[in-house]
Amino acid sequence: MAQDSRAPGLAPRPAVKVYLSAPIFTQAERQWNRRLAAALEAQLPGAAVVLPQDFRVEDRYNDRRTFESIFAKCLGELASAGAVVAVLDGPDVDSGTAFELGYAAARGVPIIGVRTDYRAGQDRGTNLMVGRACARLVFNMSFREDTVALAADIVRKLRAELAARGKPKP
Repeated sequence: MAQDSRAPGLAPRPAVKVYLSAPIFTQAERQWNRRLAAALEAQLPGAAVVLPQDFRVEDRYNDRRTFESIFAKCLGELASAGAVVAVLDGPDVDSGTAFELGYAAARGVPIIGVRTDYRAGQDRGTNLMVGRACARLVFNMSFREDTVALAADIVRKLRAELAARGKPKP
Protein backbone atom coordinates (compact mmCIF):
# COMPACT_ATOMS: atom_id res chain seq x y z
CA MET A 1 0.00 0.00 0.00
CA ALA A 2 1.32 3.46 -0.87
CA GLN A 3 2.43 5.56 2.05
CA ASP A 4 0.75 8.76 3.01
CA SER A 5 2.28 11.98 4.30
CA ARG A 6 0.03 12.19 7.38
CA ALA A 7 1.39 12.02 10.92
CA PRO A 8 3.22 8.85 11.99
CA GLY A 9 1.02 6.15 13.48
CA LEU A 10 -1.96 6.79 11.23
CA ALA A 11 -2.94 4.11 8.75
CA PRO A 12 -1.69 4.81 5.23
CA ARG A 13 -4.18 5.78 2.56
CA PRO A 14 -4.43 3.68 -0.59
CA ALA A 15 -2.60 4.99 -3.67
CA VAL A 16 -6.05 5.46 -5.19
CA LYS A 17 -9.53 4.43 -4.15
CA VAL A 18 -11.57 3.08 -7.06
CA TYR A 19 -15.33 2.74 -6.68
CA LEU A 20 -16.62 -0.16 -8.80
CA SER A 21 -20.12 0.73 -9.93
CA ALA A 22 -21.93 -2.24 -11.45
CA PRO A 23 -25.11 -4.30 -11.21
CA ILE A 24 -25.10 -6.39 -8.02
CA PHE A 25 -28.28 -8.43 -8.17
CA THR A 26 -27.34 -11.90 -9.40
CA GLN A 27 -24.71 -14.36 -8.26
CA ALA A 28 -23.07 -14.08 -11.68
CA GLU A 29 -22.87 -10.28 -11.45
CA ARG A 30 -21.53 -10.33 -7.88
CA GLN A 31 -18.91 -13.00 -8.66
CA TRP A 32 -17.77 -11.18 -11.82
CA ASN A 33 -17.52 -7.89 -9.91
CA ARG A 34 -15.34 -9.56 -7.29
CA ARG A 35 -13.04 -11.06 -9.97
CA LEU A 36 -12.73 -7.68 -11.71
CA ALA A 37 -12.00 -5.90 -8.41
CA ALA A 38 -9.28 -8.44 -7.56
CA ALA A 39 -7.74 -8.11 -11.02
CA LEU A 40 -7.75 -4.30 -10.75
CA GLU A 41 -6.10 -4.38 -7.32
CA ALA A 42 -3.47 -6.84 -8.60
CA GLN A 43 -2.57 -4.43 -11.42
CA LEU A 44 -2.79 -1.24 -9.33
CA PRO A 45 -0.36 -1.76 -6.45
CA GLY A 46 -1.60 -0.02 -3.34
CA ALA A 47 -5.05 0.67 -4.76
CA ALA A 48 -8.27 -0.15 -2.93
CA VAL A 49 -11.29 -1.14 -4.99
CA VAL A 50 -14.58 -0.45 -3.23
CA LEU A 51 -17.36 -2.94 -3.92
CA PRO A 52 -20.73 -1.50 -2.88
CA GLN A 53 -22.17 -5.01 -3.02
CA ASP A 54 -20.32 -5.63 0.24
CA PHE A 55 -21.95 -2.74 2.11
CA ARG A 56 -24.17 -3.90 4.93
CA VAL A 57 -25.53 -2.34 8.07
CA GLU A 58 -26.17 -4.25 11.29
CA ASP A 59 -24.91 -7.33 9.45
CA ARG A 60 -27.83 -7.14 7.01
CA TYR A 61 -27.98 -6.98 3.23
CA ASN A 62 -30.94 -5.54 1.34
CA ASP A 63 -32.99 -4.76 4.44
CA ARG A 64 -35.39 -1.82 4.06
CA ARG A 65 -34.53 -0.67 7.58
CA THR A 66 -30.94 -0.01 6.50
CA PHE A 67 -31.48 1.49 3.03
CA GLU A 68 -30.83 5.07 4.17
CA SER A 69 -27.51 4.06 5.77
CA ILE A 70 -26.43 2.10 2.70
CA PHE A 71 -27.36 5.02 0.43
CA ALA A 72 -25.28 7.36 2.62
CA LYS A 73 -22.36 4.91 2.57
CA CYS A 74 -22.46 4.75 -1.24
CA LEU A 75 -22.47 8.55 -1.53
CA GLY A 76 -19.63 8.89 0.95
CA GLU A 77 -17.48 6.33 -0.85
CA LEU A 78 -18.21 7.94 -4.22
CA ALA A 79 -17.34 11.39 -2.86
CA SER A 80 -13.98 10.20 -1.54
CA ALA A 81 -13.07 8.01 -4.53
CA GLY A 82 -10.16 8.93 -6.75
CA ALA A 83 -11.90 7.28 -9.68
CA VAL A 84 -14.98 5.30 -10.63
CA VAL A 85 -15.00 2.22 -12.85
CA ALA A 86 -18.54 1.77 -14.15
CA VAL A 87 -19.86 -1.35 -15.85
CA LEU A 88 -22.15 -0.20 -18.66
CA ASP A 89 -23.41 -3.55 -19.95
CA GLY A 90 -26.96 -4.40 -20.94
CA PRO A 91 -29.45 -2.89 -23.37
CA ASP A 92 -29.78 -0.08 -20.82
CA VAL A 93 -27.30 0.68 -18.05
CA ASP A 94 -28.27 -0.45 -14.54
CA SER A 95 -30.23 2.35 -12.84
CA GLY A 96 -28.04 2.42 -9.72
CA THR A 97 -24.92 2.59 -11.87
CA ALA A 98 -26.47 5.42 -13.89
CA PHE A 99 -27.16 7.35 -10.68
CA GLU A 100 -23.63 6.77 -9.37
CA LEU A 101 -22.21 7.96 -12.71
CA GLY A 102 -24.20 11.18 -12.50
CA TYR A 103 -23.16 11.78 -8.90
CA ALA A 104 -19.48 11.14 -9.64
CA ALA A 105 -19.57 13.26 -12.80
CA ALA A 106 -21.14 16.18 -10.91
CA ARG A 107 -18.33 15.96 -8.32
CA GLY A 108 -15.60 15.80 -10.98
CA VAL A 109 -14.52 12.25 -10.15
CA PRO A 110 -12.96 10.62 -13.24
CA ILE A 111 -15.07 7.78 -14.62
CA ILE A 112 -13.80 4.90 -16.70
CA GLY A 113 -16.76 3.26 -18.42
CA VAL A 114 -16.51 -0.44 -19.22
CA ARG A 115 -18.62 -2.13 -21.85
CA THR A 116 -18.28 -5.84 -22.56
CA ASP A 117 -21.72 -6.06 -24.16
CA TYR A 118 -21.48 -6.11 -27.96
CA ARG A 119 -25.00 -4.77 -28.51
CA ALA A 120 -25.00 -1.30 -30.08
CA GLY A 121 -26.04 1.76 -28.11
CA GLN A 122 -26.98 5.32 -28.95
CA ASP A 123 -23.59 6.97 -28.52
CA ARG A 124 -20.15 5.47 -27.84
CA GLY A 125 -21.82 2.08 -27.33
CA THR A 126 -24.32 3.22 -24.70
CA ASN A 127 -26.84 5.90 -23.80
CA LEU A 128 -25.70 9.42 -24.72
CA MET A 129 -25.77 10.77 -21.15
CA VAL A 130 -24.00 7.72 -19.72
CA GLY A 131 -21.28 7.58 -22.36
CA ARG A 132 -20.55 11.31 -22.16
CA ALA A 133 -20.25 11.18 -18.35
CA CYS A 134 -17.26 8.85 -18.77
CA ALA A 135 -13.83 10.40 -19.15
CA ARG A 136 -12.71 7.28 -21.01
CA LEU A 137 -14.34 4.10 -22.24
CA VAL A 138 -13.06 0.55 -22.43
CA PHE A 139 -14.66 -1.73 -25.01
CA ASN A 140 -13.69 -5.33 -24.37
CA MET A 141 -16.31 -7.53 -25.91
CA SER A 142 -17.71 -10.50 -24.05
CA PHE A 143 -16.20 -13.02 -26.45
CA ARG A 144 -12.76 -12.60 -24.84
CA GLU A 145 -13.92 -13.74 -21.39
CA ASP A 146 -10.61 -12.60 -19.89
CA THR A 147 -11.09 -10.52 -16.74
CA VAL A 148 -7.35 -9.99 -16.27
CA ALA A 149 -6.97 -8.55 -19.78
CA LEU A 150 -10.03 -6.37 -19.20
CA ALA A 151 -8.52 -5.08 -15.95
CA ALA A 152 -5.28 -4.26 -17.81
CA ASP A 153 -7.26 -2.21 -20.34
CA ILE A 154 -9.05 -0.38 -17.52
CA VAL A 155 -5.80 0.31 -15.67
CA ARG A 156 -4.20 1.79 -18.82
CA LYS A 157 -7.16 4.14 -19.30
CA LEU A 158 -7.28 5.02 -15.60
CA ARG A 159 -3.58 5.87 -15.45
CA ALA A 160 -3.84 7.95 -18.63
CA GLU A 161 -6.85 9.85 -17.26
CA LEU A 162 -5.24 10.54 -13.90
CA ALA A 163 -2.06 11.72 -15.65
CA ALA A 164 -4.13 14.03 -17.91
CA ARG A 165 -5.65 15.53 -14.75
CA GLY A 166 -2.22 16.01 -13.20
CA LYS A 167 -2.77 13.37 -10.53
CA PRO A 168 -0.08 10.83 -9.66
CA LYS A 169 -0.40 7.48 -11.38
CA PRO A 170 -1.22 4.58 -9.08
